[in-house]
Amino acid sequence: MPLLVEGRRVRLPQSAGDLVRAHPPLEERARLLRGQSVQQVGPQGLLYVQQRELAVTSPEDGNGATCLTHCDGTDTKAEVPLIMNSIKSFSDHAQCGRLEVHLVGGFSDDRQLSQKLTHQLLSEFDRQEDDIHLVTLCVTELNDREENENHFPIIYGIAVNIKTAEIYRASFQDRGPEEELRAARALTGGPMISIYDAKTEQLRIGPYSWMPFPHVDFWLQQDDKQILENLSTSPLAEPPHFVEHIRSTLMFLKKYPSPTNTLFPGNKALRYKKNEDGLWEKISPGS
Repeated sequence: MPLLVEGRRVRLPQSAGDLVRAHPPLEERARLLRGQSVQQVGPQGLLYVQQRELAVTSPEDGNGATCLTHCDGTDTKAEVPLIMNSIKSFSDHAQCGRLEVHLVGGFSDDRQLSQKLTHQLLSEFDRQEDDIHLVTLCVTELNDREENENHFPIIYGIAVNIKTAEIYRASFQDRGPEEELRAARALTGGPMISIYDAKTEQLRIGPYSWMPFPHVDFWLQQDDKQILENLSTSPLAEPPHFVEHIRSTLMFLKKYPSPTNTLFPGNKALRYKKNEDGLWEKISPGS
């Protein structure tokens, strides 16, 4: 069955703006989300999802599973079924309610990459067998602001309160654990993967492998402007930490050109679990 809004099938293709204008509740939800103040989310109780990662979990009472993911257009045709299978395998949605999707991100970039990704995502969700209810659409032109003839996203990050299902604007100081390792996997072209096992409440990282990053020494010698202009799809719109993040990831790739044996002893995953303070703690392979 197709992608639905308020019980009616969405007509594709059309722009995100056209879609919300055809469905006033979508337009209102996008307006309210944009109008929120940004909440600083600390590391306690946080499961941070990086680019090309997904995580599925639910509140302890088991009502309503949530999947959070960061799609970047690498392989949308494969990623949407992965998202769907991840959420469906976790909860019996036929008994517990309905499948809902919230799409947030992108902006009116010069190369129209956001528009392309939005169209891909909507089309792929529309192709799925299940009824999928589009609840939030705050993407591309709906998440865009203009300043001095340059375009920027309004919302850079979102968080989900698992217990209440509330979605809100957020920024994060902590993007770990193993932030550089996880970023290195994405920068070297790794596909979307699930990082969290809700049954054991463990974050599982790896084992990953990658080829040495081409010209890593050259890129590390470049100034911030060169890194921004060449390693970003939207240089003017990146958040303040972008260059620092890329540089530290490149340094990590230089240090670990082939990670299998050095970072993953015995070719086993690195595992983390929340401690009593709600912070990630590495657990030994035997625990």
